[in-house]
Amino acid sequence: MTVSRKTIFPVAVTMGDPSGIGPEVVLKSLTVHPSFRKKTLIIGNFNLLQSINTRYRLGLPLVRIKNGEKISDPNSVAIFDVSTSEKNRFTQGKCSAKSGRAAVRYLKLAVFFLENGMVGSLTTAPINKESVHLAGYDYPGHTEMLAEWTGTKQFAMMFVSSRMKVVLATIHLPLSKVKRTIRRSLIEEKIQLIHDSLKTLGIDLPKIAVSGLNPHAGEGGIFGTEEKQTIRPAIHKMARKGIRVSGPYPADTLFIPSQLKQFDAFLAMYHDQGLIPVKALSFNKVVNVTLGLPFIRTSVDHGTAFDIVGKNLADSSSMSAAIRLALSWSRKMSRYNSRNAKVKKN
Repeated sequence: MTVSRKTIFPVAVTMGDPSGIGPEVVLKSLTVHPSFRKKTLIIGNFNLLQSINTRYRLGLPLVRIKNGEKISDPNSVAIFDVSTSEKNRFTQGKCSAKSGRAAVRYLKLAVFFLENGMVGSLTTAPINKESVHLAGYDYPGHTEMLAEWTGTKQFAMMFVSSRMKVVLATIHLPLSKVKRTIRRSLIEEKIQLIHDSLKTLGIDLPKIAVSGLNPHAGEGGIFGTEEKQTIRPAIHKMARKGIRVSGPYPADTLFIPSQLKQFDAFLAMYHDQGLIPVKALSFNKVVNVTLGLPFIRTSVDHGTAFDIVGKNLADSSSMSAAIRLALSWSRKMSRYNSRNAKVKKN
């Protein structure tokens, strides 16, 4: 495979699980937002994308590319066609090892292109975790794959909407394991990561709120001691380093409107504690961002939705928001890195 190092697309968009709604929402987002077309490189199966394009009468001029070449028509959509030795047909709406292997291959190619300067950021359509596991990959999701492949040791999931930015201290864990996973070092790491990441986006002194783990943030130890023994000491340590962080706050009042206006980001202790409020307030407009990677990576806030595949019902709002955020945040990161490089040079 030949890749041009001189050609740069601002964002690569992986098609996700070919048996899910990923291909559909990717194409629909480029239909709704024509300005995205000249900025994106879709990595996926050309025949499947063309089939969806025709079936739903989207009218997109899809162009298959193989060497990273720029396309001359800004209205055309560049597809890096990933074909395999297997048949190109995927069973729609069904888990399969074939779909899992394809989804992982799209992602690996995207990382290769990022590392070689062909693309500047990454947006991912959803994968199906069961299909990925059937294919022999033991990863909970995109986040962990990208972290391992890029050698990233400290990373976090941030969910971004127009109203809030929420980071999870623990991600895909059963509730039975969350309590013993919450350690001072983990809380300190996430606070530092949020602070550093927001600085690269132009927020010089980000203000961070941290939730408690237990009801009423432990109520002084009556409902649990994690706040007193683990979370609060971690917050105090990071505050002494000059980071504007406070808490722990009771989770049931942390996301009310007055609090949303006060803080730049929130650190939740576990998956549903952080995702219920952000999705309840902004579903289909929430973007999943992986903090800590050497590039901007965004994704949708939904899954593969096998139940609606092939019915032309998938909403592309979250995909559109993810592409837009990748373009915006990668520009901000680039400006930050350029300023830092000049400061170090001087």
